[in-house]
Amino acid sequence: MRAWLCLFAGLLLLAGPRAAGQETPVVYTAEVDGIIQPVITEYIRKAIDRADAAHADLLVITLRTPGGLLDTTRDINTAIINAKTPVAVWVGPSGNRAASAGFLITIAADVAAMAPGTHIGAAHPVSGGGAEMDDTMAKKVASDTASYGRTLAQQRKRNAVLVEQGVIDSRSYTEQEALGAQPPLIDVVASDVPDLLSKIDGRTILRFDGRSETLRVAGATLESIEMTWAQKVLSALAHPQIAYLLLTLGMLGLTVEFWNPGAIFPGVAGGICLLLAFFALQVLPISYAGVLLILLGIVLLILEVKVTSFGVLAVGGIASIFFGSLMLIDSPLPELQIGLRLIVPITLSISGIVLFLVQLAVRAQQQRSVTGEAGMIDQAGHALTSIDPGGVGRVQTGGEIWTATAAEAIAAGERVQVVAVKGLLLTVRKV
Repeated sequence: MRAWLCLFAGLLLLAGPRAAGQETPVVYTAEVDGIIQPVITEYIRKAIDRADAAHADLLVITLRTPGGLLDTTRDINTAIINAKTPVAVWVGPSGNRAASAGFLITIAADVAAMAPGTHIGAAHPVSGGGAEMDDTMAKKVASDTASYGRTLAQQRKRNAVLVEQGVIDSRSYTEQEALGAQPPLIDVVASDVPDLLSKIDGRTILRFDGRSETLRVAGATLESIEMTWAQKVLSALAHPQIAYLLLTLGMLGLTVEFWNPGAIFPGVAGGICLLLAFFALQVLPISYAGVLLILLGIVLLILEVKVTSFGVLAVGGIASIFFGSLMLIDSPLPELQIGLRLIVPITLSISGIVLFLVQLAVRAQQQRSVTGEAGMIDQAGHALTSIDPGGVGRVQTGGEIWTATAAEAIAAGERVQVVAVKGLLLTVRKV
């Protein structure tokens, strides 16, 4: 019996700690689809914390992005580097890409993988504030980003030269080019996450601190980490078209409130939309010239109703809103552009609504007062007594009895009309 116990203990030792404790490996998965911005940082950090707390064998981040903020990218990479759990970044599924910021995140991962038909690269930094950088500043920023990319690549034993070219020259690489480079940019090409796990099972990876670790992920149980409801909403706000809608609706709401003080709802809704738009626009590479053109367009539409310009101000306002919308997002990436299918109807709708509201306000201001002395002019009534020319008598108008005078003779019972009011004396004439 003792011999059997010794043999069983030896088998446990040979099998290692997994056989003694956790039999099935656990792999956590997260998915990033969109612009790299602060909400994504929070999501990835929480995913890493959950994987670390559960002692997971691997965290796989499915990545597809046109790029994003460089500071946010550095925060994400810092979280990946300091994670206790190995982190794999898989660019997929097929037909997607990890450009700009996504390229640097892929290079920073413990395992870099791509799906067939994907590409990475084009990481040249651009200004996110709408203002163009001069040559000196552009070179400084590009050089700093390139050195950051080289550091990641060298520590991960990846091709630092190609990483630098991806930053300085905005080069992009297909999955075959990235894998076939010497040394390679990525570790493996996999069609999906299960395929990735089967290909990296048993592979020894080099952690950022220099430690070696062997991955045991064959037949792993996949645990998906989803974004919270708040993270999904905030991440959706960072979409260029959503930000554009919020900006235009916010301006329209405040315009309605200014022309109709006390309406409350348009002002509150407009203020909320503008604040949400400002949150989204601080993530997106906006052009301040575009924002100013949109504001100028609304002002010109308001002036069109008050100033006789024979339509010149209206045309100028519509053109200003249209071109401001085209210039609003300062990025060459198609994913960050606002399409004409949205710009044209929004421009026409905003122009029509503003012109309609302003015309209503002007008409209301031009209408004669219906209260006080001015409101009594032209009111109809009838004479209660006869009135001699230049004399006085009594008339009834507006349900009230007034003392009245007239320049002509008016008999009792005749219909009269008020032509002037002086104190409590009306001047009337026969109708």
